[in-house]
Amino acid sequence: MHFESSSIHIAGLIVSSYSWEHSHWAAQSSLSAWLKKHGVPALYGIDTRALTKKIRDAGAFLGKVEHEGLAPIEFDDPNKRNLVAEVSTPAVKVYGKGNSPRVLAYDCGMKNNIIRYFLDDHKVELTVVPWDYDLEKNEAGVEWDGLFLSNGPGDPAIMGKTIKSVKYALDLNPCKPIFGICLGNQLMSIAAGAKTYKMTYGNRGMNQPCVDLRTSKCYITPQNHGFAVDNATLPKEFKPFFLNANDLSNEGIIHAYKPFFSAQFHPEASGGPMDTAFLFEKFIDHINGKPQELTLLNPNTYDHNNYKKVLLIGSGGLSIGQGGEFDYSGSQCIKALKEEGIETVLINPNIATVQTTPSKTGADRVYFLPISAKTVEDVIKKERPDGIIVSMGGQSALNVGVELWQTGVLQREGVKVLGTQIDAIRHTEDRELFSEKLKEIDETIALSYPAGNLEEAKAAANKIG
Repeated sequence: MHFESSSIHIAGLIVSSYSWEHSHWAAQSSLSAWLKKHGVPALYGIDTRALTKKIRDAGAFLGKVEHEGLAPIEFDDPNKRNLVAEVSTPAVKVYGKGNSPRVLAYDCGMKNNIIRYFLDDHKVELTVVPWDYDLEKNEAGVEWDGLFLSNGPGDPAIMGKTIKSVKYALDLNPCKPIFGICLGNQLMSIAAGAKTYKMTYGNRGMNQPCVDLRTSKCYITPQNHGFAVDNATLPKEFKPFFLNANDLSNEGIIHAYKPFFSAQFHPEASGGPMDTAFLFEKFIDHINGKPQELTLLNPNTYDHNNYKKVLLIGSGGLSIGQGGEFDYSGSQCIKALKEEGIETVLINPNIATVQTTPSKTGADRVYFLPISAKTVEDVIKKERPDGIIVSMGGQSALNVGVELWQTGVLQREGVKVLGTQIDAIRHTEDRELFSEKLKEIDETIALSYPAGNLEEAKAAANKIG
């Protein structure tokens, strides 16, 4: 009792075509017989491709099926319901009593195979509690060595009671290992301070590629979720653990030094690839105190945008013996962009430069205009580039890049800064900001003070010596 749901939770099933002969080796009945047994209606012979086209344009949206001659029905929005409360176990249940270690699991819609992994493969004592069990009060007196957060349906943000208990577990000192799967990944992230968002389509199916940011290995994973964790909102002590290789969405988080981690996919899956089941072993090793190495790759490594047109801010007006290095770096930048097949637009008012000289490695178009925010904005509106490079043209280009960013022009026009980012430019150009950055890493710097007049300069000189 309460081990696994005994009913089907969908309201109905719609398919394009239906095979009346089932032949899968694991089948115990036909789909039709199974649906009929549970009173779930189904339709076949429907043009699901037409429906797919609507979803492709609009994303996931509400729908209803009405029959001619019958009364119309109201839309039912499942996103407004606490679906987890509808599928979670109603009572505390213990499996493998007396085994060690002891795992406490929140059932938010937990799959059978998760329990089997813990019991058959790792011989733990598994205590399964309802989604709203208050871990801090722990009225059932559950003794536990590690916490598991299961998969489940719906919007994680409405599960305040579960999130409260996860926050309590994250703050324990000494800490205890925590492992989450699917919805459990989202719950841990929210409890840590991050945010989630509703995906346009959701990631569903058994062929989702996920990159392990410790090893760069890409695993083919099964998953089914409409919500995802926003990587940009993760607190600094938490890092992305896995990334979806298709859309670069979050597929798991991991703490920088505490035994907390999660996966958005299903490592216990059946059917589907089961080559990420090592995550269960990693969790048990944490509980048993085995040391774990953590070296993560930069997730931006996989942020490959396909740029078609890039605007390069050139070296500007040059004097003899000055700034020639920016002419050289700019010309090499054009050469590199052309080798990548990227259409290149150059702004440079100086005709006597290598980078403005027409050749097979030259820019596609050259604007002989002043390096100013206004002229660059005008060119952006005309050319509509995907990206802009401001770090190859010297001080003038850097100044213009910072101004265009601070006034919101680049963001408004959807132009991404390539290479050195504006924030890094600001911190290196502004001496005060630069000093603060060096202090953050305990780097010794020359003492300095700002002075706006002679008296302030004398006072600063006396301080410095």
